[in-house]
Parts: sequence; structure tokens; C-alpha cells
Amino acid sequence: MITAEKQKVLDYFAEGRKRYKLMQFDEARKYFAQALKIDPDDGPSKVYYLRCKHYIENPPPEDWDGVFVMQTK
Repeated sequence: MITAEKQKVLDYFAEGRKRYKLMQFDEARKYFAQALKIDPDDGPSKVYYLRCKHYIENPPPEDWDGVFVMQTK
């Protein structure tokens, strides 16, 4: 059974992913931040939060397919 707290994290993450796929990185980052306020150790939210930060600073091309390509090891 999922706790109400974890359900909120999942809901914020899902909305963040939706915005991420629409290339709305600033909005998406806000949802991932909300998830991290509830659960600072939520790995997926951390990853996507940082990816949004990267794409805000370095926007992907208009034909971006949603795949994140690591630039460094």
C-alpha cells in the first residue's frame, strides 16, 4: 500500500514528467521540487530536476525526442 505522502510524490513526479516531455522545463522543475520537498531522497525527481536545470541553461533542439544524452561521465 502506498502512503498518502508517497502518492503526492508520485503525482508531482507524473505532472513534472508531462511538462518535461512538452519541453516546459521551468514548470516541470517546479513539480520535481515539490516532490523533493516531501521526499528529499526521491531519486527520479532528483534526476529530472537536474535535467530540467540543464535544459533551461542549454535548450534542446526543437525536434528533441525526449532522450537525455549524457555529455560527461
